[in-house]
Order: sequence, then structure tokens, then C-alpha cells
Amino acid sequence: MTVVSVSMPEELLERIDEFSDEHGYTGRSEVVRDAARDLLGEFEDARLEDRDLMAVVTVLFDYETTSVEERMMGLRHEHEDLVAANFHSHVGSHYCMELFILDGTLEAISAFVGKIRATRDTLSVDYSVMPVDDFTAAAVEDD
Repeated sequence: MTVVSVSMPEELLERIDEFSDEHGYTGRSEVVRDAARDLLGEFEDARLEDRDLMAVVTVLFDYETTSVEERMMGLRHEHEDLVAANFHSHVGSHYCMELFILDGTLEAISAFVGKIRATRDTLSVDYSVMPVDDFTAAAVEDD
């Protein structure tokens, strides 16, 4: 197996070690491999391919980290064809939440979420993806 060197904050490393111990992993490497498999498989759901999709993406960051807010604004403008709506809110005493509602293809949504995840200093990125045609079919059935 190839050895890879990864830089991460000490706090994250401590959390990985605790998680490994609590969940019976053999060590850090196994936790990171498992997480990488999950991350890479997130958008490989064949049921979502070639369908109109809607996604909700929530980003949390420290408001004093202005580069994150600037990057979010840049992504919103860069992907204006994908971003159906965007909401910014202050949460607690030090945080901001950015909410994106996306309307597009699996490939476009995946690329957008990847760019957000790659943004330095984000604290949390959460999302959900669902086919829009499921709602259309349900509405027709209700009529």
C-alpha cells in the first residue's frame, strides 16, 4: 500500500484518534481510508444520474475568516446558472451560515459541493440531493 502524508490541525487528528478507538478501527489510516471511500462514493448514486436534481447545501464558518465569505460569494456568481437561491445568516456569536439551493445535474452539484469543501477554513459543509422529478410525479398523482 502506498504511504501518503497529510497535513491537518492537531484537533482533527485527536478526533480521528478518538473515533478510531471508540469504533474499533485499527488506526488512523483505516479511518482516513474509510472516510475517503465514503467521500468518493457520495455522488456515485446511479439513481441520481441523468435526472433533474435539487440540492440544499449548508456551510458554516467563522465570520472573522473573511476569505470564506468572499469565496462563497464568488462561487454563487460563478455558478449562477446552478444556484437557485442563496441565504446568509449569522449564527451564534462568531459564526455565519451560508445556505445554497441548487437546481441542476449530478455532475454540476457534485462539482459545486467539491469547491465548497475545498474552501479553506470552512467548519462544516452539509448537503442533501433529491430528484425534482419525484415531486413532479407526486404532484400529478395527487391531482
